Formats: sequence, C-alpha cells, structure tokens
Amino acid sequence: MFTDRILLTAGLEGAADTINEALEAANLQDVQKKISIFEKFLQELPQKALNLGVRVVLALLVFVVGGQIIKLIRKILKKSLIRAGADTGVIQFLDSLIKAVLYVILIMMIGTSFGLDAASVIAVVGSAGVAVGLALQGSLSNFAGGVLILLLKPFKVGDYIIEDTKGNEGVVSEIQLFYTKLTTPDDRIVVLPNGTLANSSLTNVTTTYKRRLTVQVGISYRADLKKAKQVMHDAVSADAGVLKEEPVVTFVDELGDSAVVLGTHCYVRNEDYWSVRWRLLEEIKLAFDEEGVEIPYPQLDVHMSKEMTE
Repeated sequence: MFTDRILLTAGLEGAADTINEALEAANLQDVQKKISIFEKFLQELPQKALNLGVRVVLALLVFVVGGQIIKLIRKILKKSLIRAGADTGVIQFLDSLIKAVLYVILIMMIGTSFGLDAASVIAVVGSAGVAVGLALQGSLSNFAGGVLILLLKPFKVGDYIIEDTKGNEGVVSEIQLFYTKLTTPDDRIVVLPNGTLANSSLTNVTTTYKRRLTVQVGISYRADLKKAKQVMHDAVSADAGVLKEEPVVTFVDELGDSAVVLGTHCYVRNEDYWSVRWRLLEEIKLAFDEEGVEIPYPQLDVHMSKEMTE
C-alpha cells in the first residue's frame, strides 16, 4: 500500500507538470498570436491611413463640387421661374427649400462613401420623426405658414404690410423657408416667423395705389378755432404730394386737457406716405406760427380757496 501511495503521488506530480507545461505553451501561443495581430496592424496602418486620407480628400472634393452643382441648379431654377412669371416670394421660398433638400442629399451621398447605409439612415430618421416633430413644432409651423402665404398670397414681395400682433410694419423684402423679412421706413430689417404671419391679422396697405394720411395737431383753447382749421386745411391742400382728386377733411378730433386737437384726412400715394407726413407736420407748424395760432404746452390750472390762503 505504501508503494501504491508513492506511485500515485508521483503520477499526480507528473500530471501537474504536464498541465503547467500545457498552460505555459497555450499562454505563449496566445501572446505570440496577439503580437502577430499587432504587428499585422502596424504593417497595415499606413495603408489604412492612406486610404482614409484619400476618402476624406475625395469627400471634401465631392462636397465642393456638389455645392457648385447645387448653385447651378438653383440658378437654373430661378431663371426658369422668372421666365414663367412666378411671384418673387414663390421663387425665394422654393430656392430655400431646394437648397436644403439638395444639401441633405449631398451629405447622405458623402456618408455612404464612409460605409454609412442610406437605408438605415432613412429608417432611423423615420422612426425619430415624431420626436423631431415635437421638438421642432415652431419651425414646422413656420414652414407650414410659409406654404400658406405662398398659396393664399395675403402679401407678396414689395408690399407694405403692418403686422397687427406687435405692430411691426415695412416693405416685404424676402419670403424665406421659415421667416419673412421686412424693411422698415428707417431701413431696419425686421424678421417675422411665417407661422405668426399666417395665423394672425395683418394690414396690406399696397392693395390700392393710395393711402389715407391723418395728421393731428393741438392748438390752445385761446386760439381762434375756425381760423386754425382753415390754416391747417390750406396748408395740407397746398402740398404737392396730396392727391387733388381726393377730398381734404379738417375736423376737431378731441378736446384735450391742455389743447384742442385738430385732425386732417387726406390721400397720398403709397410710396409717398412717410415723406408727405413729415413734410405736412413741418408746413402746418410754420403756417400756425405765421398766423399766430398757438400750439400749447401741457398745462395745469391750480385754484386756491379763500380758506387755504388764510
């Protein structure tokens, strides 16, 4: 039995040595395999880097060339729409839309050269459409508003409009994909969302060639009312910018705290509105000065009772 134990112990030690040798051999093979893979990677790295660099350069080249082609397409489209007699606002809107669509297509084409699957991208975009729609409600509303403006045509490029929500007014200079630009009489640019313009009231003052102009001036209660009305009426009627075929009406508009407010209605051409208004205010003031009609400052009469003075 003692001999059997010795043999068993010797057998176990031999098996352990065999296992250790096998493990060492396996580890050595694994290390050699990893070293081989790393060496292969280092050998292929310059070629991969060169290929990637070539792809990047080609992608930039495609983007530049594609951008020029997009410009050419937009130019051809504009000329075609102009020859067809399309409205300027329609041309601007379609130009913005086609520019956005073509650039999206160009970027997707470049992405496919880097292994991007167009079908996968379309599927992801489609599945994320609801989330994007919720996040971009305002922009989508402005886009829909732009479409409605082009279809219903409440105004067009070149019209003078007054937006009733905030009181912005000016000449429509551009109707873009999401916004409309106005140029004010003092040459400021006002950018208004198309959604706001489509869903609120506005005044288009260029639907007719003429526009009514109202001028108000206060005179003193001591002034001769009839004389002041006649002076104001004559000054307005004599202005070259006032349309002679339309009546000039002068009236008492208000009995204010410190002045009698006179008003005059006359008609001018749309393009002359502001220049005539500013000129009439000056001419009325000079006429009142010449005729001795007083334009008062705000006044406050204070009466003291006898008890207060004592």
